[in-house]
Amino acid sequence: MTLQQLKYVVTAAECGTISDAAKQLFVSQPSLTNAIKDIEEEMQISIFYRTNKGITISNEGDEFLAYARQVLEQANLLEDKYKNTKKQSPRFSVSSQHYSFAVNAFVDVIREFDGNSYDFTLRETQTYEIIEDVSHLKSEIGILYLSDKNREIIKKLIKQNNLVFQQLFIAKPHVFICSSHPLANRSKITLDDLENYPYLSFEQGDYNSFYFSEEILSNLDRRKNIKVRDRATLFNLAIGLNGYTVSSGVISKELNGENIIAKPLCVEETMEIGALLKKDLPLSRYAKSYLESLKCHVPNT
Repeated sequence: MTLQQLKYVVTAAECGTISDAAKQLFVSQPSLTNAIKDIEEEMQISIFYRTNKGITISNEGDEFLAYARQVLEQANLLEDKYKNTKKQSPRFSVSSQHYSFAVNAFVDVIREFDGNSYDFTLRETQTYEIIEDVSHLKSEIGILYLSDKNREIIKKLIKQNNLVFQQLFIAKPHVFICSSHPLANRSKITLDDLENYPYLSFEQGDYNSFYFSEEILSNLDRRKNIKVRDRATLFNLAIGLNGYTVSSGVISKELNGENIIAKPLCVEETMEIGALLKKDLPLSRYAKSYLESLKCHVPNT
């Protein structure tokens, strides 16, 4: 297996067809096909399924490509350091539940390593997908929380996927509401206070159980429930309907504006918020910087 073969495979995956990849790589289609076939035979896997419309990535190919991209990134870093070659765009990805501090730290990394080009990704996504993304190396870091209710299930998945959980901070649950909400002047809010207001939560797709919920106390029965997919929609509904959600209490006025505020929720629960990492895999310089930046945007514990 060579770096050139890895580049061929990654380019084919990005292009979606052998012909387009061959044009981009300036090689013949038979040469590219044979190179991919050779690496599949060497690794004893099928990276692609061939169809009349092009190629699709197999499940084992998806994982292989994640490692291949990591290897190519490390090779590019070596060339940047020791050879006078044209720099390729650095790549870095984070998958996270919907936390403003995760966005702020991502911004810090981009500012620190700002250059002529880069290819960074921030996925605010569902809990199960965060675990899958880090497991398959689509993202180098995942951000999610553990609680007494979900810890056993999530920890089991973390272990099964050869991941580790690195605690960032412990948070007391807070209610996120709009600044004009009837409860906005309360110093603390109880669950009884919230009974008549819409409960807003992030939809979790096929894994829509309270174990994978982004909101602590999601197992409680509520009369009014609204599920959404993105943070902007949730905050718009909080403003328009006097809805509420439950989260860490860490909020960014720069990102979310003055209209959303956090109030302590009177419950005996805690959220252990942390970073998911691939076990025994060295971190890139971007991942190290991201983890350091997170410390500047979360409470000291």
